Amino acid sequence: MAVSADVGNGKGLITIDLSNCNLAHSASLIRQACLDGGFFYVINHGIRQELFEELFDRSRTFFQLPLEEKMKVLKNKDFKGYTPLMDQMLDPSKQSTGDCKEGYYIGFEVAKDDPHATKRFFGPNVWPSADKLPGWKQTMEKYYQEALGVGRRVARLIALSLNLEADFFDKPEILEEPIAILRLLHYVDEISKPELGIYGAGAHSDFGLLTLLVTDEVSGLQICKNKDAEPQIWEDVHPLRGAFIVNVGDMLERWTNGIFRWHFSWNQVLTVLWSAFQLVIQGVILPSIFLSNMGII
Repeated sequence: MAVSADVGNGKGLITIDLSNCNLAHSASLIRQACLDGGFFYVINHGIRQELFEELFDRSRTFFQLPLEEKMKVLKNKDFKGYTPLMDQMLDPSKQSTGDCKEGYYIGFEVAKDDPHATKRFFGPNVWPSADKLPGWKQTMEKYYQEALGVGRRVARLIALSLNLEADFFDKPEILEEPIAILRLLHYVDEISKPELGIYGAGAHSDFGLLTLLVTDEVSGLQICKNKDAEPQIWEDVHPLRGAFIVNVGDMLERWTNGIFRWHFSWNQVLTVLWSAFQLVIQGVILPSIFLSNMGII
């Protein structure tokens, strides 16, 4: 059984202000958020609202294309390109159908003749025709780089919150050349029916290091801070204009030996038409960071 709660209009999650010069204070807030379930807002990150709006507009034009056009850029072996409606099922134990969303995946751009192109998840992206969507690629590349920059700044605060050097995650094998995927997500216009196993996105945890999420103004995201609780308590996470909703993933929980906890989330309400832009930052697998005796900042 699941019970819903409401964290309020931005008041239930900690907000991290990246314009704050007091890094120790920001790191302390991030630590508190990560200990509590790994979900927080990030504001004053330097990305213009105009770029967000352009991103939504460009995404809308793609998803409004006929299916046969979208299938021309179907996801490749490196998980770049279009993913059709119901292609993914995040919670097979509860879902009767795939997630009621379609998506488009964009990764770190590497030319075919680059030595890194043979690495898994690297290589060239799959792009729609410039004749069909002029300027689309340029907008996505610009946003990808700016959002990745925000992710690196957040990672530095996370490092400080763990009593590590600020540049701990700036290593070549982590965030200098990260496996970072930008996902454009479009949810269909209806309401989830959990009793029938129909969800916008089934309950799941994110598998990477960090996820930076920006959505339109329609609520739908819910989180459960304790997946083992009975009944589970699901809290609404409302959009905050111009802010990122950030969560830590399984990888950071593993690296910190469970000190920082991942959340459990789903998208229950499907009225989010052009809803989500996720930058999932993974890095590579490293040994755990042994911090069991670490003090609180």
